Amino acid sequence: MIHRLFIIFNFLFFIVFYISPAFSQSVVDGDTIKINNVTYRIYGIDAPEKNQICKKNNKTWPCGLVATSELVKLIAGKNVDCKKKSIDQYKRVVAVCFVDGVDIARELVKSGYAVAYRANSSDYVREEESAKLNKIGLWEGEFVEPWRWRKSKKNTNVNTNNNFDKSNCLIKGNISSKGIKIYHVPRGTYYNRTVIDVSKGERWFCSIKEAEIAGWRASKR
Repeated sequence: MIHRLFIIFNFLFFIVFYISPAFSQSVVDGDTIKINNVTYRIYGIDAPEKNQICKKNNKTWPCGLVATSELVKLIAGKNVDCKKKSIDQYKRVVAVCFVDGVDIARELVKSGYAVAYRANSSDYVREEESAKLNKIGLWEGEFVEPWRWRKSKKNTNVNTNNNFDKSNCLIKGNISSKGIKIYHVPRGTYYNRTVIDVSKGERWFCSIKEAEIAGWRASKR
């Protein structure tokens, strides 16, 4: 399935990128577009990262890649018009973007492949609630909010000395000698004796839901 999605994504990417010799636009991920070498971060929403995995019907699926493909399909062969609001810390233009007069952010949240980014806007909360109620897109199954997922990955990759703030992420994701991924919660029997070594792929989690979606199971004690 993932291989098929990559083929579809690359085909749609070709359509999106080559609109005319003098004009180009491409999709970076589910909420970021590049137009003539200027990178635009779509305002008010957050979509799964391209390598993010979600869970549906007890099976994992590449929600990040699918979300990216949804944006590709939305703008394929059309000119995108972005209205700047600010510049973010990564030097990207934060903007409200439209295609054929349609608010791209609103469409992505309505379809369930992005969520309202409440940290900086409440513009698309209603669309998110509708998608959640109707269980479409990401809401068909389980997923970690993109900003929480990024924080978790950042914590995992900080360094092998484990020097990061664990105040809000207390669940220990251990990998046994047999390669079994087991998480331990505070007050669990083995919690205090479990030491996390991120160089071996072990990690900290901020919630049980996040741990289980990532493929860890609960300790039996």
